[in-house]
Amino acid sequence: MFTGLVLGKGRVVRMDRRGVDVRLTIEPLFDMENVRKGDSVAVDGACLTVVEHKDRTFSADVSAETLSRTILGNYRPGTLVNLELALRMSDRLGGHLVTGHVDGLGILKSKEKVGDSIRLDFEIPRELGFYLIEKGSIAINGISLTVNECGEDYFSVNIVPHTAEKTTIGLWKTGDRVNLEVDIIGKYVAKFLGKVKQKESRKDIGLDFLAKHGFL
Repeated sequence: MFTGLVLGKGRVVRMDRRGVDVRLTIEPLFDMENVRKGDSVAVDGACLTVVEHKDRTFSADVSAETLSRTILGNYRPGTLVNLELALRMSDRLGGHLVTGHVDGLGILKSKEKVGDSIRLDFEIPRELGFYLIEKGSIAINGISLTVNECGEDYFSVNIVPHTAEKTTIGLWKTGDRVNLEVDIIGKYVAKFLGKVKQKESRKDIGLDFLAKHGFL
């Protein structure tokens, strides 16, 4: 489990093909000496397991499934990525609960400077738009961000200078694809309410319905 608060950037050193899979080697561009074999690391929001750690690099195996569902398959030596170590029970939850399991890909449609911050607009699959709410949370390439506006197939966020400097956001260009993970709580609530709604053959979920099932 992660928080979406990126520790810093890393640089892809190697992409070694192993059949349909890849062994990915990354050099963190900050002090990450406490990482150990077996640790979980979020790489652009995708949870990977460290299989080797030596000198200033660590390696992780990436399955064909992960390569097909994330942007990791597009990495090349020199690519910069966002890195975060797994959450400890004693840590502050400054972002939101992020599992490191990418739900889908989005496309950056526009990038605009607004004062000292940056507004980013994304196009997304409709099945992900269902889980977004204004002022809710979403992880973009592992970064916990607040949704400003959203619709069935789009959403926007605002990036403050600190986040732009700490992460790879400053490098993103219009047309770039990004990893997306929607709020896990929203997914569970939607699934539960969907099953209850089906069971009771109701067309609408109102205040009476929510109160009956303990949500109010």
